[in-house]
Amino acid sequence: MTSSSEQWMEQAQYDLETARSMLASKRLLYVLFCCQQAVEKALKSVIVRKTGEFPPRVHNLMRLAELAAANLPTEQVDFLRELSFYYIQSRYPDEIENIGQRISHDLARDVLEKTERTIEWLHSIP
Repeated sequence: MTSSSEQWMEQAQYDLETARSMLASKRLLYVLFCCQQAVEKALKSVIVRKTGEFPPRVHNLMRLAELAAANLPTEQVDFLRELSFYYIQSRYPDEIENIGQRISHDLARDVLEKTERTIEWLHSIP
C-alpha cells in the first residue's frame, strides 16, 4: 500500500505532467496554476513524511515550506511567493483574462522548469 506521503508526491507529479500538457497546448495560465498545485502537494508530501500527520488545508506555499521545515535558499523563497500569486489569481474569473494576457510562453516555460527543479529537491528531502 502506498503511504500518504507517496500519494501526495504522486499527485504532485500528476499536476506537473498536466502543466507540461498545458504548455504544449498553450494554455499558459493553467501551466502556472498546475505548477503551484504541484509544489503545494510536494510540500504536503514532505510535511507528512516528517510529521506523520495530515497536512493543513492551506495553499500558502511559504507557510507549507515552514511546516515542512524546508530550509529554502532565497531564490526558492522568491519562487514560492511567485507561485502563490498564480494560485490566487487563477481562481477569480474577473482576473483570469487580465493575468492571462500578461503570461508569455517563455514565462510559463521558465516557471515549469523551476517547478520541476523544486519538486525534485523536495522529493530528495529525507
